[in-house]
Amino acid sequence: MKKKVMNLFLSGVMLLSILVGFRYSSSAADPVVKSGNPIFTSIFTADPSAHVWNDGRIYVYASHDIFPSRGSDLMDKYHVFSSDNMVDWVDEGQILSAADVSWGRPEGGFMWAPDAAYKDGTYYLYFPHPSGTDWNNTWKIGVATSNKPASDFTVQGYINGLPGSSFIDPAVFKDDDGSYYLYGGGGGNSYGAKLGSNMMSLDGPLKQFTELYDFHEASWVFKRNGIYYLMYSDNNPSGNQMRYATSSNPLGPWTNRGVILDPVKNSGTSHGSIVEYKGNWYMFYHNAEISSNGTLRSVCVDQLYFNADGTIKKVVQTTDGVPAVGPRSHATETKYYDLVNQNYSEYTQKTDYAMTASNVTIGGGATRPGSNVENMHTSGSYIQLSGINGGAGGKALVTVNYASGDAGTAFKVDASGDTSGDGYFLALPGTGGWGNYTGKTSRLIDLNPGTANTIKLSGGMGGANVSSVSVSLKPQTVTQTEYPMSGSNVTFGGGATRSGGNIENLHIAGSYFQLTGVNGGTGGQASVTLVYASADTSTTFKINTSGDTTGNGYTVTLPGTGGWNTYTGQVTRLVNLNAGANNTIKVNGGLGGANVSRVIVKLNQ
Repeated sequence: MKKKVMNLFLSGVMLLSILVGFRYSSSAADPVVKSGNPIFTSIFTADPSAHVWNDGRIYVYASHDIFPSRGSDLMDKYHVFSSDNMVDWVDEGQILSAADVSWGRPEGGFMWAPDAAYKDGTYYLYFPHPSGTDWNNTWKIGVATSNKPASDFTVQGYINGLPGSSFIDPAVFKDDDGSYYLYGGGGGNSYGAKLGSNMMSLDGPLKQFTELYDFHEASWVFKRNGIYYLMYSDNNPSGNQMRYATSSNPLGPWTNRGVILDPVKNSGTSHGSIVEYKGNWYMFYHNAEISSNGTLRSVCVDQLYFNADGTIKKVVQTTDGVPAVGPRSHATETKYYDLVNQNYSEYTQKTDYAMTASNVTIGGGATRPGSNVENMHTSGSYIQLSGINGGAGGKALVTVNYASGDAGTAFKVDASGDTSGDGYFLALPGTGGWGNYTGKTSRLIDLNPGTANTIKLSGGMGGANVSSVSVSLKPQTVTQTEYPMSGSNVTFGGGATRSGGNIENLHIAGSYFQLTGVNGGTGGQASVTLVYASADTSTTFKINTSGDTTGNGYTVTLPGTGGWNTYTGQVTRLVNLNAGANNTIKVNGGLGGANVSRVIVKLNQ
């Protein structure tokens, strides 16, 4: 957990040489895929608490470093990640925030390192949170419960009888006899106690472990071959080390055994957990590899090994992570080695935006003395682009061209298609001068379909002058499907008739024809073209589609073609369709006449 004041320094320099694994296979001759480190890249995470539940998956409960960072006081959310092979991880989503804690600090924040436990069908989430504005003296250990491991947690209260100024970072251990123990502490004070049967009270006195060497925080307890292990972080001045001690009793006394994890990269804090999964032992920990900022951390994992006498070998921190222990599976997390070695060559549909463009606005202290935007080091400064085309929706590449005299800067990127609301981290390494516009940095973001997207670049973490921004999409593949009116998926009614394969009598009030089983691809905008003949001067149809969430439909005007059999008319309207092949398109008549021979649906995806 973050307890030290860290300098807001971002170098933006990412690892360039990482061992990349390949697809998992049961064949011994095939190479083995590895997880890469860090393993979670969608958001910044720290303080990983790993558990294996009865469903056979491994779950990691993590705190959330909020970006842009202002330090540990802003941490106010918990996420859960899960895997069945140690390589493909799923972000199960947010399970709790400070806003959910009725007895919590009015200002929120301070949701530090959590832990979890399971008993009799109920999952318990233990979390530290202050109850008052004087956060350092009002700590409580809250308890939330759910009947699911990664969702629907409800705060039940907090554990009474714990110190308010030195008990944080709760850890819960289940012994072989079914007893549960609570551990925690901070500021040099380490504690443990047996939990009551309700999992929310103490069953006996709180014991202080004064025998531990240089205890700081981050307690974690597990058991192997009859030996109890207590891991914790120390006060090493160049960065926390993870130490451990052993005992024959869950409440000590403890014998100090030494350091098992050296200080982590770019972060003065350290926090972790140790767990066995599918026959292997692992240590989860965090570092600041991605951000180079000790308040923007990311969870990592490496294997842990024991000596014959039960002592633990020092964990080797790697960039390639751990091998898969099962076949590849669905995952939402991008591996770090994929993140830093991202190939953007497919994003060729590029649009450049000068900082003087009409769709570019600035604020929060940012200035535009000429054609460049400056003073982006100011807290609250921003550049916003509106009216951005997201094509069919999904991934897009945003590229910033800039100059910077700082050693390293970061922007937060917010985009219309980011459903999580956490934004994207964008590193801007220094270019050697404020007028040296040689910097170019890119990040994949998410955009919505259509041309109403916004992209916002927020500063305040180092300085950079911006000369232009570009947005690049993958060229869309046009898929065109024609639906003749004689097709089996075409129905009609309300007075409309079908003659010679064409739909007629659409001048009648209430008349319509409908297409079913229309393919909407990945969903979003599509163009619908009506091919028709009309002797009327002008006709109006209303089109309703499955993807129209407003329910208002789309109006289309059909100019006359000079005759009821002159099928030279074509009129096109953009509509919304749902993803998949179960869309319906209904064309309603009644305002002028037109005979329709076919409908063309075109997808740009």
